Amino acid sequence: MNTVSSEFGSMVFDDAVMQARLPKETYKALRNTIKNGKHLDLSVATVVANAMKDWAVEKGATHFTHWFQPMTGVTAEKHDSFISPRDNGKVIMEFSGKELIQGEPDASSFPSGGLRATFEARGYTAWDATSYAFIKDNILCIPTVFCSYGGEALDQKTALLRSMEAINKQALRVLKLFGNEDVKSVKTTVGPEQEYFLVDKALYDQRKDLIYTGRTLFGARPPKGQELDDHYFGAIKPRVAEFMKELNTELWKLGILAKTEHNEVAPAQHELAPIFTTSNIAADHNQLTMEIMQKVAKKHGMVCLLHEKPFAGVNGSGKHNNWSISTDTGANLLEPGATPYENAQFLLFLAAVIKSVDEYQDLLRISVASAGNDHRLGANEAPPAIVSMFLGTDLSEILDAIVNDTAYDSKEKEIMRIGVHTLPKFPKDTTDRNRTSPFAFTGNKFEFRMLGSASSISCANTVLNTAVAETLKEFADYLEGRDDFEKALHDLIKDTIKAHKRIIFNGDGYDPYFSANLSITKEIGDHVSVSFYANNFTNSRPFVASYATGVKAVFTPDFYYGLTVRLKF
Repeated sequence: MNTVSSEFGSMVFDDAVMQARLPKETYKALRNTIKNGKHLDLSVATVVANAMKDWAVEKGATHFTHWFQPMTGVTAEKHDSFISPRDNGKVIMEFSGKELIQGEPDASSFPSGGLRATFEARGYTAWDATSYAFIKDNILCIPTVFCSYGGEALDQKTALLRSMEAINKQALRVLKLFGNEDVKSVKTTVGPEQEYFLVDKALYDQRKDLIYTGRTLFGARPPKGQELDDHYFGAIKPRVAEFMKELNTELWKLGILAKTEHNEVAPAQHELAPIFTTSNIAADHNQLTMEIMQKVAKKHGMVCLLHEKPFAGVNGSGKHNNWSISTDTGANLLEPGATPYENAQFLLFLAAVIKSVDEYQDLLRISVASAGNDHRLGANEAPPAIVSMFLGTDLSEILDAIVNDTAYDSKEKEIMRIGVHTLPKFPKDTTDRNRTSPFAFTGNKFEFRMLGSASSISCANTVLNTAVAETLKEFADYLEGRDDFEKALHDLIKDTIKAHKRIIFNGDGYDPYFSANLSITKEIGDHVSVSFYANNFTNSRPFVASYATGVKAVFTPDFYYGLTVRLKF
């Protein structure tokens, strides 16, 4: 009987497989590349390629592919078989080190933003050794980057890896100022929560709007939507449970840390949340998750909708991006600790994130923009279409004390008392959660909630990593060589918070608004009625605006009116 432990990662050429199949020196060289970013010699790659091929063939693979993520929103792959002809008319199975580390797809046939003309066709894929190879549909898939002949990035992964290197370099400079000499690398980690809808395939096939656009464009509202709030965390229906069971199995085989599954707020809406991992691996895994969701749904007579707003009047689907920064020694740099007001290192990294989000909120907004997602933002529990940060009461009071040079009155953790003696007592969190904040601090990470369900997480994390890396560079430049480090550090944190606290908003992103609508209907005989309607002729909130930039986004549409004719048969 197969268990989760035995099946997990069974289709992945992971560290355990490498250690078992590679010579000791080859394994050490490969681990040095993965952990420290050292160059991998071709002779080492040849040994790795042969072991990888043998393992894949034993698992039933016949082909290999360089699996990459062009600017199309989906993945790309070209399959080459392992066969190589022999003089006797037979073939043998071969896979060289050169084939492992480099491929050459057509660089002019993918989106490039104008970087490449049609005649400029040469492009390269290069093995990303930090993301394990895996077998999918009997194909050995090798995660790679994709760039042009001139070195321009033509994919999602290259920029993400560059941003990870940038934040690693600058974070190490800052950490050394605090005496952290044992830290050798810093990585950003991500846990993307994937929301989706499941609809019956037979019903889906009757809706051309769903087929062609991914969302409904017309039709009547259902007699029951999400008004009763009874679908969220409700009992999972047997058909959906079978889908989730097979989905988990397929994801676990690929080493994807699928952890949580539940019904979401809207009818037929669900969520899958993984355990966080390194950003580039999380991006790879999320692309695989979306692909496998759609495949498994079809096997169960359903269609998985990843559009951000497939149905009007109910919640849309997002992808909450839980982002943090961790060291190779196991420290989470966004962990406040028991006394965050005394944790200068945490406060400096917090200030860096605040400054970065404030200064680059336009790029963060652009990184999540799409036709579907812009239709979702600003309603039905989705965050507003403008960027702000939520820190909660405790951290906000600490920052206010720093800015105002006043003492911070530390609060003891309150015990949660439910009023039933048999129930356990536990410490209450220092602040509530803000459901409508676009960028919320949630204990030891930031939850960037604006991402759409169908998009790659790479772009948003590239922008976030790069923005924070630039701020950390400015901080390191300012602090290095200071005679009075403590005073310089205090002044830096104080000045940064003072200049950028405008981006912090702990309030309700859905303040009430007032609008008046009018409808007059005239019945004409038994079969005809004519209605005149006028909507939004008083509208207290046509826009929402960013306090920081003044940028406006439509909240409710302008006044409009018209006639409706109904025929009764």
